[in-house]
Amino acid sequence: MSKILVVDDEKIMLMLASRILSKKYEVITSTSATEALEIFERERPDLVLSDLMMPEMDGYEFHRVLQEKNSEPVPIIFMTADESTESENRVFNNGAMDFIRKPFHPNVLLSRVGNIIENLDKIHGLKTAASVDPMTGLLNKSEAQKQIGELLKKTYGALLMLDLDSFKLVNDIYGHNMGDKILIRFAELIKKIIRENDLAGRMGGDEFVVYLQHVHDEKILQEKAKFLNDELLISAKKFMGEDMNIPLSVSIGAVYSPDEGRDFLNLYKKADAALYDVKQHGKHAIELYNKKIIDEKNLSEGSKISQMRLILGERNVEPGAYFTDFETFKKIYQLMARMAENYAKGLDLVQFTLADENFAEEFKDILIHSLRKSDCVTQSDKNKFLVILIEATINECDIIRDRIFSKIKKVPLENISFEKEKIYPSGD
Repeated sequence: MSKILVVDDEKIMLMLASRILSKKYEVITSTSATEALEIFERERPDLVLSDLMMPEMDGYEFHRVLQEKNSEPVPIIFMTADESTESENRVFNNGAMDFIRKPFHPNVLLSRVGNIIENLDKIHGLKTAASVDPMTGLLNKSEAQKQIGELLKKTYGALLMLDLDSFKLVNDIYGHNMGDKILIRFAELIKKIIRENDLAGRMGGDEFVVYLQHVHDEKILQEKAKFLNDELLISAKKFMGEDMNIPLSVSIGAVYSPDEGRDFLNLYKKADAALYDVKQHGKHAIELYNKKIIDEKNLSEGSKISQMRLILGERNVEPGAYFTDFETFKKIYQLMARMAENYAKGLDLVQFTLADENFAEEFKDILIHSLRKSDCVTQSDKNKFLVILIEATINECDIIRDRIFSKIKKVPLENISFEKEKIYPSGD
C-alpha cells in the first residue's frame, strides 16, 4: 500500500483529506512543515500532499528544503484556496506533480492522487528494472557502486567483496544452468545476512559486493562468512548430489569505512586486495584489509609463480572484448604490433566515429558484446572507439562491422563511420 504524507495547518482540512485518502492509502498527517520534514525522513512516504500557504514555513520553502535533503525529486501535490494562476505556475515551475484547489471534491482528490501514484509505480518499476541484476535480484554493478558510494559518504560500516571459489568447475562439469542455479541460491544467502539498511550487488560473474552499515566487528563478519560457506555447501550438495566433490566455497575481502576512506572505488580496491590474500592462502575464509600484513604476505609468497599468476590473472572473465582505458590500450597495441611483425600474425586497427556522442555508452556495450574475448576496445574520445582485431581477414573485418551495425536500432547507420587499417597482413 502506498504511503502519503498530508501536511496542512488547518486541522479540518487535514482530517478531511486523511479520511478520503485512507480508503486506499496509508496516510500520515502533520500540522506544520517543520514537523513534516522530520516525518518524511523517518517514514519515507511515496507522495506528499501539502497545503501551500502555512505559517512559519510555506509550501514553496517546504518543497525546497525537501529537495535539498534528498538526492532524487520528491513527488509532491499542493493544495490551496488561492485562485490566482501565478501560484499554479510557480508550483509547477518548482517541480510539483499536481495542484488542487480547495475546497476539493473527494472523487477529484482520489483521482488526482491515484494518477500520480500509478505513474510513480510505473517509474519505480522502470528504475528497478534498470538497477537490478535480472538473475539474482541484487543491485547490478553500476547501481551497487552508485548506492553504496552514496552511503559511504554519510555512514560507517564494512565493505565486503565476495567471490565463489571453484565456481568454474560447476559450469564445466554440471553445465551453465546449474551454475546459474548456484548463483541464484548464493544471492538468496546474501539476502539472509544483510539487514534492511544494508546493500548488496552483483559485480559480474560470481563476484558480489555487500555493504554492512554500522558494522566494525570482525566477529560479526566471521559469523556471516561461516554462514555463507556452510549454507552454500549444503545447497550445492542438494542441487548436485551428496557425492559432489567440487571445493565450492566463498572467499571474502573486507574493509572498514571510514577507517580506510569513504570513496567506493578506493575501498573496493582494498577489499579486492584482501580478497586476493584469502585466495592465496587457502580460500574459504574472510580477510580484513590491513596493508602492512597483506604486503608482507605477498612479499614472502611472491616468488611462487602460481601466486604471481593468481595476482596477475583476470577473474570473472565476461563475454565479449576486453575494454580498457586509452593509455593501457596504447601499450597493448604496441605489444601486439611487435608480435604481429615477429610472428606473422594478422592484426587490424579499427575506428568507429559516432555523429552523436549521446549514443556512446550504448554503442560501447554493443561493441564489446559483438567482439571476441581476444579483441581489445577503448574509447579514445567522447565519440570515438578504437578496436584491435587479432588475426582477422579483410572479409572478417567487414563481417564484424555488419554484425555490430545489425544491433543498432536507435541511430541511423550513416551517423557512424567505420575505418580500418591492417597493421600486419594475414593470409587470406
